[in-house]
Amino acid sequence: MSRPAPRPISSALQGLAAMLAPASTLARVQSVWEDVAGPAIAQAARPSAARDGVLTVTCEAAVWAQELELMASDLTARLNAALGEEVLHTLRCRTG
Repeated sequence: MSRPAPRPISSALQGLAAMLAPASTLARVQSVWEDVAGPAIAQAARPSAARDGVLTVTCEAAVWAQELELMASDLTARLNAALGEEVLHTLRCRTG
């Protein structure tokens, strides 16, 4: 019997790390943000924190923060749908 060719340990460790450590809620939201929010909003605002179901979005201007506050329930529902589970219940906006 011949032995299989050796493979780099980095590929084995990357696969193991992906299985053991689930992606953070923030990382998951950031990965779908542009598709869910649209290019205009994605350019003006970005998810900056997610904790206990509250997503904090940092906006480049107060007018964008106000606009997103008005869209909060719709954005939250669309984000949850894109993530495949109900992980967010509140959207909080700040300027910065």
